[in-house]
Amino acid sequence: MPTIDERRQNFRELHRSGCFAIPNPWDTGSARYLEHLGFKALATTSAGYAFSRGLPDGAVGRDEMLARIKELVDATDLPVNADFEDGYASGPEGVAESVRLCVATGVAGLSIEDAIDHTAGRLYDIDLAVERIQAAREAIGDSGVVLVGRAEGFLVGREDLNQVVRRLGAYSEAGADCLYAPGVRERDQIKTIVKAVAPKPVNVLIGGPAGLTGSVSLTMADAAALGVRRVSVGGALARAAWGGFIRAAKQLAEQGTFDGFAGAAPHNELQEFFAQARSIRG
Repeated sequence: MPTIDERRQNFRELHRSGCFAIPNPWDTGSARYLEHLGFKALATTSAGYAFSRGLPDGAVGRDEMLARIKELVDATDLPVNADFEDGYASGPEGVAESVRLCVATGVAGLSIEDAIDHTAGRLYDIDLAVERIQAAREAIGDSGVVLVGRAEGFLVGREDLNQVVRRLGAYSEAGADCLYAPGVRERDQIKTIVKAVAPKPVNVLIGGPAGLTGSVSLTMADAAALGVRRVSVGGALARAAWGGFIRAAKQLAEQGTFDGFAGAAPHNELQEFFAQARSIRG
Protein backbone atom coordinates (compact mmCIF):
# COMPACT_ATOMS: atom_id res chain seq x y z
CA MET A 1 0.00 0.00 0.00
CA PRO A 2 1.71 3.22 -1.13
CA THR A 3 2.20 6.04 1.35
CA ILE A 4 0.65 9.46 0.81
CA ASP A 5 4.07 10.82 -0.23
CA GLU A 6 4.46 8.01 -2.75
CA ARG A 7 1.01 8.65 -4.19
CA ARG A 8 1.85 12.32 -4.59
CA GLN A 9 5.12 11.51 -6.31
CA ASN A 10 3.35 9.04 -8.61
CA PHE A 11 0.77 11.68 -9.44
CA ARG A 12 3.39 14.27 -10.34
CA GLU A 13 5.12 11.71 -12.56
CA LEU A 14 1.87 11.12 -14.46
CA HIS A 15 1.88 14.81 -15.40
CA ARG A 16 5.37 14.73 -16.92
CA SER A 17 4.58 12.98 -20.20
CA GLY A 18 1.84 11.21 -22.12
CA CYS A 19 -1.88 11.56 -21.56
CA PHE A 20 -3.85 9.81 -18.81
CA ALA A 21 -7.52 9.53 -17.89
CA ILE A 22 -8.49 10.66 -14.41
CA PRO A 23 -12.12 9.53 -13.89
CA ASN A 24 -14.33 10.98 -11.18
CA PRO A 25 -15.96 8.56 -8.71
CA TRP A 26 -18.71 9.88 -6.45
CA ASP A 27 -18.51 7.33 -3.63
CA THR A 28 -16.32 4.57 -2.20
CA GLY A 29 -17.81 1.83 -4.35
CA SER A 30 -17.30 3.66 -7.63
CA ALA A 31 -13.75 4.62 -6.57
CA ARG A 32 -12.81 1.02 -5.87
CA TYR A 33 -14.27 -0.20 -9.14
CA LEU A 34 -12.34 2.41 -11.10
CA GLU A 35 -9.15 1.31 -9.38
CA HIS A 36 -10.02 -2.28 -10.31
CA LEU A 37 -10.24 -1.24 -13.98
CA GLY A 38 -6.63 -0.09 -13.93
CA PHE A 39 -6.87 3.70 -13.86
CA LYS A 40 -3.76 5.37 -12.44
CA ALA A 41 -5.44 8.23 -10.57
CA LEU A 42 -8.88 9.48 -9.54
CA ALA A 43 -10.53 12.85 -9.07
CA THR A 44 -13.49 13.76 -6.90
CA THR A 45 -16.61 15.35 -8.37
CA SER A 46 -18.43 18.06 -6.47
CA ALA A 47 -21.53 17.57 -8.63
CA GLY A 48 -21.58 13.79 -8.32
CA TYR A 49 -21.35 13.94 -4.55
CA ALA A 50 -23.88 16.78 -4.25
CA PHE A 51 -26.45 14.87 -6.30
CA SER A 52 -25.97 11.80 -4.09
CA ARG A 53 -26.83 14.01 -1.11
CA GLY A 54 -29.95 15.38 -2.77
CA LEU A 55 -28.30 18.77 -3.31
CA PRO A 56 -27.39 20.90 -6.33
CA ASP A 57 -23.74 21.26 -7.25
CA GLY A 58 -22.07 23.88 -5.07
CA ALA A 59 -24.38 23.37 -2.08
CA VAL A 60 -22.11 21.05 -0.09
CA GLY A 61 -20.21 22.83 2.66
CA ARG A 62 -16.46 22.73 3.16
CA ASP A 63 -16.37 20.40 6.16
CA GLU A 64 -18.65 17.84 4.57
CA MET A 65 -16.69 17.96 1.33
CA LEU A 66 -13.41 17.52 3.20
CA ALA A 67 -14.85 14.43 4.89
CA ARG A 68 -15.88 13.01 1.52
CA ILE A 69 -12.47 13.75 0.00
CA LYS A 70 -10.78 11.95 2.92
CA GLU A 71 -13.13 9.00 2.43
CA LEU A 72 -12.12 8.67 -1.21
CA VAL A 73 -8.42 9.08 -0.41
CA ASP A 74 -8.75 6.18 2.04
CA ALA A 75 -10.86 4.05 -0.34
CA THR A 76 -8.06 3.11 -2.77
CA ASP A 77 -4.29 3.14 -3.20
CA LEU A 78 -4.51 5.64 -6.07
CA PRO A 79 -3.61 9.33 -6.05
CA VAL A 80 -6.72 11.48 -5.68
CA ASN A 81 -7.22 14.98 -7.07
CA ALA A 82 -9.81 17.04 -5.18
CA ASP A 83 -12.42 19.09 -7.02
CA PHE A 84 -12.13 21.82 -4.40
CA GLU A 85 -14.46 24.35 -6.04
CA ASP A 86 -13.43 27.93 -5.19
CA GLY A 87 -11.53 26.94 -2.04
CA TYR A 88 -14.68 27.61 0.01
CA ALA A 89 -13.57 31.19 0.57
CA SER A 90 -13.36 34.42 -1.36
CA GLY A 91 -10.23 35.97 0.11
CA PRO A 92 -6.70 34.55 -0.19
CA GLU A 93 -6.39 33.90 3.55
CA GLY A 94 -9.56 31.84 3.58
CA VAL A 95 -8.44 29.90 0.51
CA ALA A 96 -5.10 29.15 2.19
CA GLU A 97 -6.84 27.82 5.29
CA SER A 98 -9.11 25.58 3.22
CA VAL A 99 -6.20 24.31 1.14
CA ARG A 100 -4.20 23.38 4.24
CA LEU A 101 -7.17 21.33 5.44
CA CYS A 102 -7.49 19.67 2.05
CA VAL A 103 -3.79 18.77 1.93
CA ALA A 104 -4.22 17.14 5.35
CA THR A 105 -6.74 14.66 3.87
CA GLY A 106 -3.92 13.07 1.86
CA VAL A 107 -4.90 14.28 -1.61
CA ALA A 108 -2.30 14.24 -4.36
CA GLY A 109 -3.80 17.25 -6.13
CA LEU A 110 -6.49 19.90 -5.80
CA SER A 111 -8.09 22.47 -8.06
CA ILE A 112 -9.13 26.05 -7.36
CA GLU A 113 -11.80 27.71 -9.51
CA ASP A 114 -12.05 31.39 -10.38
CA ALA A 115 -15.87 31.55 -10.47
CA ILE A 116 -17.79 33.37 -7.75
CA ASP A 117 -21.21 32.23 -8.95
CA HIS A 118 -21.68 29.88 -11.90
CA THR A 119 -25.38 30.63 -12.31
CA ALA A 120 -24.83 34.39 -12.41
CA GLY A 121 -21.75 34.14 -14.63
CA ARG A 122 -19.51 35.95 -12.17
CA LEU A 123 -15.75 35.47 -12.00
CA TYR A 124 -13.26 36.78 -9.49
CA ASP A 125 -11.37 39.81 -10.73
CA ILE A 126 -8.20 38.48 -12.31
CA ASP A 127 -5.90 40.16 -9.78
CA LEU A 128 -7.79 38.63 -6.87
CA ALA A 129 -7.97 35.30 -8.68
CA VAL A 130 -4.18 35.32 -9.00
CA GLU A 131 -3.78 36.14 -5.31
CA ARG A 132 -6.03 33.19 -4.49
CA ILE A 133 -3.81 30.84 -6.54
CA GLN A 134 -0.70 32.26 -4.87
CA ALA A 135 -2.27 31.66 -1.45
CA ALA A 136 -3.10 28.08 -2.40
CA ARG A 137 0.48 27.55 -3.65
CA GLU A 138 1.92 28.82 -0.36
CA ALA A 139 -0.47 26.66 1.66
CA ILE A 140 0.55 23.56 -0.30
CA GLY A 141 4.20 24.30 0.45
CA ASP A 142 6.54 21.36 -0.05
CA SER A 143 3.84 18.71 0.43
CA GLY A 144 4.10 17.63 -3.21
CA VAL A 145 0.40 18.25 -3.93
CA VAL A 146 -0.35 19.25 -7.53
CA LEU A 147 -2.16 22.59 -7.77
CA VAL A 148 -4.64 22.93 -10.64
CA GLY A 149 -5.67 26.43 -11.69
CA ARG A 150 -9.14 26.54 -13.25
CA ALA A 151 -10.49 29.24 -15.55
CA GLU A 152 -14.28 28.91 -15.52
CA GLY A 153 -15.16 31.35 -18.30
CA PHE A 154 -16.61 28.72 -20.62
CA LEU A 155 -18.77 27.33 -17.81
CA VAL A 156 -20.32 30.66 -16.87
CA GLY A 157 -21.26 31.85 -20.35
CA ARG A 158 -18.20 34.05 -20.88
CA GLU A 159 -16.65 32.11 -23.76
CA ASP A 160 -13.79 34.47 -24.54
CA LEU A 161 -10.81 32.27 -25.35
CA ASN A 162 -8.34 35.15 -25.13
CA GLN A 163 -9.46 35.97 -21.60
CA VAL A 164 -9.38 32.32 -20.58
CA VAL A 165 -5.85 31.97 -21.93
CA ARG A 166 -4.81 35.16 -20.15
CA ARG A 167 -6.15 33.84 -16.87
CA LEU A 168 -4.56 30.42 -17.26
CA GLY A 169 -1.21 32.04 -18.02
CA ALA A 170 -1.51 34.21 -14.92
CA TYR A 171 -2.40 31.19 -12.78
CA SER A 172 0.59 29.33 -14.15
CA GLU A 173 2.89 32.20 -13.18
CA ALA A 174 1.24 32.31 -9.75
CA GLY A 175 2.22 28.70 -9.07
CA ALA A 176 -0.38 26.41 -10.61
CA ASP A 177 1.18 23.12 -11.73
CA CYS A 178 -1.62 22.16 -14.12
CA LEU A 179 -4.11 24.32 -16.03
CA TYR A 180 -7.75 23.58 -16.71
CA ALA A 181 -10.53 25.39 -18.60
CA PRO A 182 -13.63 23.20 -18.24
CA GLY A 183 -16.22 23.59 -20.96
CA VAL A 184 -13.73 24.10 -23.81
CA ARG A 185 -14.89 21.83 -26.65
CA GLU A 186 -13.21 22.75 -29.93
CA ARG A 187 -9.93 21.20 -30.99
CA ASP A 188 -8.44 24.52 -32.03
CA GLN A 189 -9.32 26.01 -28.64
CA ILE A 190 -7.63 23.13 -26.85
CA LYS A 191 -4.54 23.47 -29.05
CA THR A 192 -4.38 27.19 -28.25
CA ILE A 193 -4.53 26.57 -24.51
CA VAL A 194 -1.93 23.80 -24.60
CA LYS A 195 0.47 26.00 -26.56
CA ALA A 196 -0.15 29.05 -24.38
CA VAL A 197 0.71 27.40 -21.05
CA ALA A 198 3.41 24.98 -22.27
CA PRO A 199 5.34 23.28 -20.79
CA LYS A 200 2.76 23.13 -17.98
CA PRO A 201 0.28 20.23 -18.36
CA VAL A 202 -3.34 20.83 -19.36
CA ASN A 203 -6.46 19.02 -18.12
CA VAL A 204 -9.43 18.74 -20.49
CA LEU A 205 -12.96 17.80 -19.47
CA ILE A 206 -14.68 15.27 -21.73
CA GLY A 207 -17.96 14.45 -20.13
CA GLY A 208 -20.89 14.07 -22.46
CA PRO A 209 -23.45 16.19 -24.29
CA ALA A 210 -24.76 18.17 -21.31
CA GLY A 211 -24.20 21.91 -21.43
CA LEU A 212 -21.56 22.00 -18.71
CA THR A 213 -19.23 19.42 -20.23
CA GLY A 214 -16.81 18.93 -23.05
CA SER A 215 -17.45 17.19 -26.33
CA VAL A 216 -17.64 13.39 -26.39
CA SER A 217 -16.48 13.40 -30.00
CA LEU A 218 -12.91 13.42 -28.66
CA THR A 219 -11.19 10.20 -27.67
CA MET A 220 -8.19 9.72 -25.39
CA ALA A 221 -6.05 9.35 -28.52
CA ASP A 222 -7.41 12.66 -29.84
CA ALA A 223 -6.63 14.39 -26.55
CA ALA A 224 -3.10 13.04 -26.57
CA ALA A 225 -2.60 14.23 -30.16
CA LEU A 226 -3.70 17.73 -29.11
CA GLY A 227 -1.02 17.78 -26.40
CA VAL A 228 -3.41 17.32 -23.48
CA ARG A 229 -1.78 15.69 -20.47
CA ARG A 230 -4.85 14.49 -18.57
CA VAL A 231 -8.58 14.00 -19.21
CA SER A 232 -11.27 14.12 -16.53
CA VAL A 233 -14.99 13.44 -16.85
CA GLY A 234 -16.44 15.57 -14.04
CA GLY A 235 -19.87 14.39 -12.96
CA ALA A 236 -20.45 12.36 -16.14
CA LEU A 237 -20.06 8.92 -14.55
CA ALA A 238 -22.44 9.91 -11.76
CA ARG A 239 -24.89 11.28 -14.33
CA ALA A 240 -24.61 8.06 -16.31
CA ALA A 241 -25.63 6.15 -13.17
CA TRP A 242 -28.46 8.61 -12.59
CA GLY A 243 -29.55 8.15 -16.20
CA GLY A 244 -30.00 4.40 -15.72
CA PHE A 245 -31.79 4.91 -12.42
CA ILE A 246 -34.16 7.55 -13.83
CA ARG A 247 -35.07 5.49 -16.88
CA ALA A 248 -35.85 2.39 -14.82
CA ALA A 249 -37.71 4.33 -12.13
CA LYS A 250 -39.83 6.26 -14.66
CA GLN A 251 -40.75 3.07 -16.47
CA LEU A 252 -41.87 1.48 -13.21
CA ALA A 253 -43.81 4.58 -12.14
CA GLU A 254 -45.42 5.37 -15.49
CA GLN A 255 -45.85 1.94 -17.12
CA GLY A 256 -45.69 -0.48 -14.22
CA THR A 257 -43.03 -2.54 -16.00
CA PHE A 258 -39.53 -3.64 -15.05
CA ASP A 259 -37.75 -3.71 -18.41
CA GLY A 260 -35.59 -0.78 -17.28
CA PHE A 261 -33.63 -3.17 -15.07
CA ALA A 262 -32.37 -5.13 -18.09
CA GLY A 263 -29.02 -3.37 -18.19
CA ALA A 264 -28.42 -3.50 -14.44
CA ALA A 265 -25.16 -4.94 -13.13
CA PRO A 266 -25.66 -8.50 -11.81
CA HIS A 267 -26.00 -8.68 -8.02
CA ASN A 268 -23.60 -11.64 -7.76
CA GLU A 269 -20.94 -9.81 -9.78
CA LEU A 270 -21.05 -6.78 -7.50
CA GLN A 271 -21.26 -8.95 -4.39
CA GLU A 272 -18.14 -10.87 -5.39
CA PHE A 273 -16.21 -7.77 -6.40
CA PHE A 274 -16.87 -5.85 -3.18
CA ALA A 275 -16.25 -8.91 -1.02
CA GLN A 276 -12.83 -9.31 -2.63
CA ALA A 277 -12.09 -5.59 -2.36
CA ARG A 278 -13.02 -5.68 1.32
CA SER A 279 -10.75 -8.64 2.07
CA ILE A 280 -7.83 -7.06 0.22
CA ARG A 281 -8.11 -3.81 2.16
CA GLY A 282 -8.80 -5.55 5.46
